[in-house]
Amino acid sequence: MTKEPQKVVVGGDADSHGCKASAGYTWSTLKKECIRIFEGTKLSHAEETGKAYTTAAYVIFEGNKAELFLDTQKESIILERKSEGDSWNKNDYQLIPWKGYVLKKAGKIIYTGE
Repeated sequence: MTKEPQKVVVGGDADSHGCKASAGYTWSTLKKECIRIFEGTKLSHAEETGKAYTTAAYVIFEGNKAELFLDTQKESIILERKSEGDSWNKNDYQLIPWKGYVLKKAGKIIYTGE
């Protein structure tokens, strides 16, 4: 008895919001729509240790809020700032607008980007 190959439906990977990961879309809590995070601001690992990293973080902005997408977190993180020029904050995350952007966690620089 031979087993029939399963049919794979391309683009059938919509999440609970209808965003299709195979097409590069992720749900944005901030924008309340499906977005492609790679069109946002890219942050790269801070290379203090000399290790080569292949992952990146992405940020999108809306008013005084920033939505942070990290490969280590299942859900995005919404950071807020009080006024223009201030850093965006949430718990131990801090996104600082300095020479582009610097992302700190618990005071340690983890990502930088332009």
